[in-house]
Amino acid sequence: MLIVAGHFVVDPADQAAFVASRADAVRTTRTEEGCLEYAITADSADPTRVVLFERWADQATFDAHMARIQANPTTGGPSPKGFDVQIYDVGGVRSFG
Repeated sequence: MLIVAGHFVVDPADQAAFVASRADAVRTTRTEEGCLEYAITADSADPTRVVLFERWADQATFDAHMARIQANPTTGGPSPKGFDVQIYDVGGVRSFG
């Protein structure tokens, strides 16, 4: 499993519009093979941050997702000023509790 996690840096006035402009992409991505979770959400404590969190079954399905994104980039909505995103290779999973 892969976890992709991090955040985008946005102008505080653009945070809600940035998130809203990616809602269709979130819905589409969630239907892709191997997508276990995909979220782009406003940070509740920092109006300059939009959080990205993804879980993928494996590297191959994530690679297919990235190929689709590169072939059909998101258009419309505000652009981020920057981002900090990391990819984590997960060796095991256990339930909380």
